[in-house]
Amino acid sequence: MENSTFLIIAIIVGLAIGFILAKFLEKGKASKTIGSAKREAESILKNATTEGESIKKDKILQAKEKFLELKAEHEKVIFSKDKKMSESEKRTRDKESQVSNELAKSKKLNDQLESKIQSVNHKDEFLEKKQNELDKLHKSQVQQLEVISGLSAEDAKSQLLDSLKETAKSDAMAYMQTALEEAKLTAEQEAKKIIINTIQRIGTEEAVENCVSVFNLESDDVKGRIIGREGRNIRALEAATGVEIIVDDTPEAIILSCFDSVRREVARLSLHKLVTDGRIHPARIEEVVRKTEKQIEQEIVEVGKRTIIDLGIHGLHPELIRAVGRMKYRSSYGQNLLQHSREVAKLCGVMAAELGLNPKTAKRAGLLHDIGKVPNTEVEVETPHAILGMQWAEKYGEKPDVCNAIGAHHDEIEMKNLISPIVQVCDAISGARPGARRQVLDSYIQRLKDLEEVAFGFVGVQKAYAIQAGRELRVIVESEKVTDDKAAELSFEISQKIQTDMTYPGQVKVTVIRETRAVNVAK
Repeated sequence: MENSTFLIIAIIVGLAIGFILAKFLEKGKASKTIGSAKREAESILKNATTEGESIKKDKILQAKEKFLELKAEHEKVIFSKDKKMSESEKRTRDKESQVSNELAKSKKLNDQLESKIQSVNHKDEFLEKKQNELDKLHKSQVQQLEVISGLSAEDAKSQLLDSLKETAKSDAMAYMQTALEEAKLTAEQEAKKIIINTIQRIGTEEAVENCVSVFNLESDDVKGRIIGREGRNIRALEAATGVEIIVDDTPEAIILSCFDSVRREVARLSLHKLVTDGRIHPARIEEVVRKTEKQIEQEIVEVGKRTIIDLGIHGLHPELIRAVGRMKYRSSYGQNLLQHSREVAKLCGVMAAELGLNPKTAKRAGLLHDIGKVPNTEVEVETPHAILGMQWAEKYGEKPDVCNAIGAHHDEIEMKNLISPIVQVCDAISGARPGARRQVLDSYIQRLKDLEEVAFGFVGVQKAYAIQAGRELRVIVESEKVTDDKAAELSFEISQKIQTDMTYPGQVKVTVIRETRAVNVAK
């Protein structure tokens, strides 16, 4: 019992001693931590003080630099203001000196004027005295002349006036005659000058049309396919287009012959499509020809639109645009009608500008002056192309000035404005220049057209084509209206009509073609 009590006391004493030692150790560690914290705080304060001093010095330096910059700018502003003030003071002094000089000059001029006025007054008094003396002398001389001549002053004056009137009248008549002749000569010279300047400002190519087109082939093997079995393909193509197709020994080429350039172009494009496609037979040929004719009609409209855009003409009726496009495929004495009309339009615009007229109206009239040469099929042939063109222009809303210029450019009607003679002159200039036209070709084409018109005068004729340069006329008739016997009779009648009514070199072979087709569709 005593041992256990002693052990408990010893444990309690040990714990107390341990607790006291732990407190002492903790207190020493806390004092060390506080000391290190104080030292660290002192170093931080020292560093902060050092950095604050450096920042303070930097800010002071920046403030000094800013102050110096502001001071320099202020000095510059003050210097510029001082400079402006000195310049304004200098200008003011210059103006004051200039004003003083002007005042001195004006004073001097006033003095000079006063002296001149005084001298002029003296001269006026002197001249007035001299004039009085001259009047007295003149009166005395008149009195002496009246005594010597036996006539009063009024009678002598009237006789003198009569003689002067006669002399003045004869002189005036001579002057008028001279002035009139001079005006005529000058007007002719001015007109020639304007025409020459207009021609020189318009540069165009020579336009000579032909009746033959050459279709090039890749090889001669294609010729056999174009001809077809027993020539059926080439006959179908000629019947559909009205163009004579000449297949000869010319290497890699086929010749298309026709006086109508529209037909020739249709045949050329159709042949190109057929050769490219490779399928060449009569049914395909007819289909391609129909499509090509529609394509040519669209191209005619496009050509008309491009032409009026190039010439700066606006507001033209669609039918007139189509007529302008058809000019591309027509010729006048070998001269392409569209090129001729464009040339006339440009000439009219230049000449109207030279004369102070409206160039746009002149261009419009110049472009449309020959639209009567591209009529529709139902138009009467007897109507002159100028009158026909004027009627079309009136129908499609053109102005009276343009209509009159179209109708009067060949003197079919009276000219009523200044645009009309300009169109007539420019038409003559375009057609008369060297290389522009060929009379032979135009008469040849007209002969071929007349040859076809003879065939159309008979009943049952569907198509008629003049080929072989007018030496052959191929007539296609309707099988329902014309029998085989009637075809032979029709060939004879047409040949007799040509022989009676037409003048032509050599012979004309008339071939009447009657074709019967039986078509069925398998469904």
